[in-house]
Amino acid sequence: MLDANIIRQDPEQVRRSLTDRHYSTDLLDRFLATDLRWREAVDKNNRLKQVRNNVSSEIANLSGEEKKAKIAEMKGLADDIKSLDTDISSLDAERQEALLLIPNLVHPSVPVGKNADDNLMVKTWMKERNFAFRPKEHFEIGEDLDIIDFVRGAKVTGSGFYVLKGDGARLERALINFMLDLHNQQGYREVFPPILINDESAIGTGQLPKMSDDMYQLERDGLWLNPTAEVPVTNLHRDEIFENSELPVYYTAYLPSFRREAGRHSDTRGIARVHQFNKVEMVKFVHPERSYDELESLLLDAESVIQALELPYRVLLLCTGDMSFHAAKCFDIELHAPGGDRWLEASSCSNFTDFQARRAHIKYRPEPHLKSEFLHTLNGSGVALPRTMVAILENYQNEDGTVTVPKVLRPYMQGQETIG
Repeated sequence: MLDANIIRQDPEQVRRSLTDRHYSTDLLDRFLATDLRWREAVDKNNRLKQVRNNVSSEIANLSGEEKKAKIAEMKGLADDIKSLDTDISSLDAERQEALLLIPNLVHPSVPVGKNADDNLMVKTWMKERNFAFRPKEHFEIGEDLDIIDFVRGAKVTGSGFYVLKGDGARLERALINFMLDLHNQQGYREVFPPILINDESAIGTGQLPKMSDDMYQLERDGLWLNPTAEVPVTNLHRDEIFENSELPVYYTAYLPSFRREAGRHSDTRGIARVHQFNKVEMVKFVHPERSYDELESLLLDAESVIQALELPYRVLLLCTGDMSFHAAKCFDIELHAPGGDRWLEASSCSNFTDFQARRAHIKYRPEPHLKSEFLHTLNGSGVALPRTMVAILENYQNEDGTVTVPKVLRPYMQGQETIG
């Protein structure tokens, strides 16, 4: 959530950011109009309460008809104050609703663009593999080796779900354990939070109210299935104040996550776009002046996963039109999948500045005697498992139909070198 004072002081900055993101500026106009009415009502109410306080002290020194008249006057004043209190509460709810729908301000270094075609490539690593045979796509490999079962996944749940079997399940588990161990070595503290989240958590990180259509809701319990571990991990510190010496704080977590993938094409084959997926997440709570340096190191931590797996990838700086609602700046890591000759996003590393912290009321105290301030939060996938699995199966496939296990994962698979 943006600071209301920033919107009041520099509405044109917010308007430019909305325009660059291809958002309607109606939300800004709605907030400004409602906020003005709210401030006028608060100011008028404060003046009336001051009058009431002054008159109340006068009444004690009055008597007779004069006192009765003042008491009658105060009754009318009390009714006006009560009416204004109701108006103020209603206007405040309206302005807060508008605030929750305004996206984060874009960092000046972010390229202005309409969609993914306008993203800026900032890095490539490792050449794409050349094959002496026609490389298969991952779903062909998975079915041929009987390690991915789409038919039974659909039978158990429905379209967009799958079952990993045998060495497929073991490979996924190896990836999760490898990533968690690596991030632990990088200084992240491992946590295993709840899979279910409440409304406050989803609002705190920016998923609600905007992204409710992409989330699975448990209406009876008023809960949601987490769309990413970023949500429960960030909300571990909702309504808390860190001491300055405690920052920065780094967490890593593995969780299964769930998204409806609204608009998902029914003919999408494989596991690149599914409703349930495993992911290892990294979350940072940092000093505001350090957050963009922390974003660069977060990106390097995510890249180290892909480099250890020896997979070709590229890093993109997302343009304004392709960035998430709550990010001020975001890098995507895309893996090359040679079977379909395509690039798949496996990680997004974002700086949310104080946008989430303001919504979730997460602060730090610069000095013991100073007022607390909002810190900055960051998040990066370290990394999403389905698309990493796609890249491994397609890059490590052999002509005889087997798949070589990446060297870094072999200790997690009891030394196994191939899946066949």
